[in-house]
This record gives sequence, structure tokens and C-alpha cells, in this order.
Amino acid sequence: MGFRASPLENMGLSSTFWRGKKVLITGHTGFKGSWLSLWLQQLEAEVFGLALEPPTNPSLFVRANVAKHMTSIQGDIRDLLTVKKVFTDVQPDIVIHMAAQALVRYAYQNPVETYQTNVMGSMHILEAIRTCENVRAVVMVTTDKCYDNKEWIWPYRETEAMGGHDPYSSSKGCAELLIASYRKSYFFENHQPSIATARAGNVIGGGDWAEDRLIPDIIKSLCNGKMVKIRNPKAVRPWQHVLEPLSGYLLLAERLFTDGDEFAEAWNFGPKVENAQPVYWIVEYMVKQWKDATWSVETVQQLHEAQILKLDSTKAYERLNWKARWTLEETLMHVTEWYLAEQAKMDMREVCFEQIEMFNRVECN
Repeated sequence: MGFRASPLENMGLSSTFWRGKKVLITGHTGFKGSWLSLWLQQLEAEVFGLALEPPTNPSLFVRANVAKHMTSIQGDIRDLLTVKKVFTDVQPDIVIHMAAQALVRYAYQNPVETYQTNVMGSMHILEAIRTCENVRAVVMVTTDKCYDNKEWIWPYRETEAMGGHDPYSSSKGCAELLIASYRKSYFFENHQPSIATARAGNVIGGGDWAEDRLIPDIIKSLCNGKMVKIRNPKAVRPWQHVLEPLSGYLLLAERLFTDGDEFAEAWNFGPKVENAQPVYWIVEYMVKQWKDATWSVETVQQLHEAQILKLDSTKAYERLNWKARWTLEETLMHVTEWYLAEQAKMDMREVCFEQIEMFNRVECN
């Protein structure tokens, strides 16, 4: 394909592992799925995707021409027959399951769809895996919101209880319990494949246009010259650039493939401790990048959202040698650069590849 080689040694990733591997990504038309698809294309994997149409317009999937060097299959993970057919046709070596209904406020309005997608959709993936002998490694992505949030100040570890006050969080907690049950019932004692779950923080980055997400809301307001309005200024979240958890998913998938069940468990991929900042900190930083920009707090009654949420990624640091790379200031700088490049009508596929390579070159302390 003519992609430039990336300096992966800094990250603990093999420079040759992914070459020619059949990788099936669910949710590849979404924000995180599009970034992952591009990264795997750069690594010269044989990339397949199963997803609905891009969830937003505009979308990163279209802007960065993500479909250019992959096989993109349109389908709904809520349809078991569709999922099984894709697995039968593709026969993937590695599966990274990211398809989800990922919006908290949308889940309040559409709880049935949310549970159908996040719980039953995950079950359909697991059922398809059970009948596909070729699969060696599976990373199933959930969320940091799967924990029973007690609003305490210290970070959550992988051993904390599952929970969820709202439908979205609850559906992800359910998915974690479902996956753990399947792993113990069907994929045990070196029975392939090895399956792990991955829980990331509040992921931000260029190319996200989803409704009711902080960075897209800020960018839309700034680009349109409007006042930025936010819902929950004191809420603390584990902010991280989209490439941070994706690097963890790739590293985890490698270990699952090469070392099997030793890594078949739950993993947190959260940011540096100092990146857990309140919403107003993010807004104030972003508006400074635009001339005459201002922000205010919405006065309408808000639905319940957790106030404090932090992740403990010690296990990933110690056992996977995975480390968060960019500070929050660096993350926001790269996010801003991406959207400014998009406004300037640059080749966003190349911009994404450049940011991936820049991320790869970071030396971790």
C-alpha cells in the first residue's frame, strides 16, 4: 500500500506482527473505529469492518476516506444471522469489538435500543466467535462507566464492582458481566480464542462530531462563532486522546494472540492522573485558542451524570508495559490542529496518519 513505517518499538508493539493479519473491527465507521481502522491499515493488516452507516454527518469515516484500504461491510450487530455470516466469510484472526450505542443522553431517550446494541449485540459477537475456529484473540471494548460509581476521589481498578446509574452505563456493566460469563463458560483452559475487555476514559480527538459530547459541542460552537454552552462544568473525567486507548487495544490484542489466556481479563486504559480534570478546565483551555470565544452553563434541568470518575491503569502499566503518552495540553493541541486542518480542507487521511506517527514517536517516562 505504500504506507510509511512507524516507530512502534517505543510502544511495545511489534513492527511486523500485524502485517497480513485478518482483523475484524465492529463499529469501524464510528469515531474510534475509524481511527483504529486507519492505524491498522498503516500497520499493513488485512482490515475488515462490520458496522452501520457512519453515525454522524460529517464523519471521520468519510472525511479520512477510511474505506480506501479495507473491506467495509454494512450490517447491524443486533442481527445474529448477519454477524455469523460475516465471521464465516471473513474468518478473522483477531476481533476488536467496538460497535456500540455510546451516548449517555441518547440512551436515556432510547433505552431498548441501547441494551439491544450493547448487551445483545455483544452476545451475538460472542456467539459468532464460538463457531469461528480461526479466531485467536478478541478485544471487546466497553467503557470506564461500567463501574458502580460511588463518586469517590480515587481511581477505579479492574476488580471494582460493575454497576451503572443510567441506561448507557448499566448496559456496559451488563456487557462486562456477559463477556466474563462466556469466557468462563466457553473459552477456558486454553480453549481458543482468548478474550479480554478494555475500558477507556473519556476519549477525545479530531473527527468526532457526535451529539452531546464535550469536544464536538465546543468545536461546533467555536466554528460557528457562538457561545459555548456546557451542562456539567464541575464533572471530573479521565480525558485522553483517542490514540491512547487504541494503542492499548493493539498491544492487548498482540499479547492475547501470542500468550493466550494469561491476558484474557479486564483492562483499564486511562490517561495520566493529571489529565483527570473538570469540564470547565477543558472549556477554558479550548476557548483560549479562538479569538473572542466565551462560554456559559446551561440552565435547563440536567439528567443524572457522574461527577467524579477516574481510572487506575496500573495493571496495564505493569503487565503490558502500556503507558499514557500525551498530557492533556498536548492532547487538546492535537485536537485543535486536526479541526483547523479540516477547516482548511486538507487531506484528512494524511493528517490522521501524521498524528499517528507523531504519537508513535513519543518517548514515555
